[in-house]
Amino acid sequence: MSFNLRNRSLLTLAEIGPAGVDLLLETAHELKRAKAAGTEQPRLRGKEIALLFAKTSTRTRCAFEVAAFDQGAHVSFIGPQDSQLGEKESVKDTARVLGRLYDAIEYRGFEQEVVQTLAAHSGVPVYNGLTNEYHPTQVLADFMTMQEHCRKPLSEVKLAYVGDARFNTADSLLEGAAMMGLDFRIGAPRELWPQAELRERAHALAEQSHARLRVTDSAEEAVEGADFVYTDVWVSMGEPPDAWAQRIPRLLPYQVNHALMRATGNPEARFMHCLPALHNRETALGERIYRQFGLDGVEVTEEVFESPASIVWDQAENRLHTIKALLVATLA
Repeated sequence: MSFNLRNRSLLTLAEIGPAGVDLLLETAHELKRAKAAGTEQPRLRGKEIALLFAKTSTRTRCAFEVAAFDQGAHVSFIGPQDSQLGEKESVKDTARVLGRLYDAIEYRGFEQEVVQTLAAHSGVPVYNGLTNEYHPTQVLADFMTMQEHCRKPLSEVKLAYVGDARFNTADSLLEGAAMMGLDFRIGAPRELWPQAELRERAHALAEQSHARLRVTDSAEEAVEGADFVYTDVWVSMGEPPDAWAQRIPRLLPYQVNHALMRATGNPEARFMHCLPALHNRETALGERIYRQFGLDGVEVTEEVFESPASIVWDQAENRLHTIKALLVATLA
């Protein structure tokens, strides 16, 4: 493939386009096969990568670290308490310092403006590990997982997202699906739909890719015929705890349970979640929600989460392979 991403940043999927996504997915499959076979060749020896985290993380941090280590690179983890970012040093100044010391920067935090400023002033590739608006590395892993579990090309896949659709994962799924030509549906209350501006941009992308996009307030309509049913937590990081009291009654009709999976009409439909998931009482938050609202499982029930239809662990693993592909494509 002649297209390349050398020295490019990944801030949103739209910035690398369909050719960039195809390249990263192809590379990720190759790297996954090589790792399994024990034939992986490190191509990033001598590279230094800064992992700048303003939000906590499990999958994103671990995936970037293991991807870098597998490829012979070194990382420095800079947590929420480990830098002066935005407090005593501006984002622009931090970008110029890190750009002199590192070959690339990953950022996970809040405003999209921060990752854009890092990219504008660091002089090195910058990767969006999650902001309030976008989560492109997650969607790359999602697309890879769909390719592994469905014989159809992505342009023929029917993907349904149900729940709170206003934040980063749903936004990036909408952008990515529109760009790559999927049949993508969102089922959510109208007040929890993606912003109108993002929907308009997605429809513009869909005109080029022939994607089919639909946003509805009916969960059953959204999942009809779906190959994959996707959901996320109903209260995002940074929102106040009292948001649960408003969100749960509004979103309970969008819970992914056996009835909703049956509503797909597709016995081969698979369940997806970017994790962490509130599917039982085995967490402190899950127990608090059970005691207050009587829910043993929130956005997804335990029976669906632990069922053969669930492919959430493949998604989690594929964060590693797609992030590794990103590092190789931009730095090797």
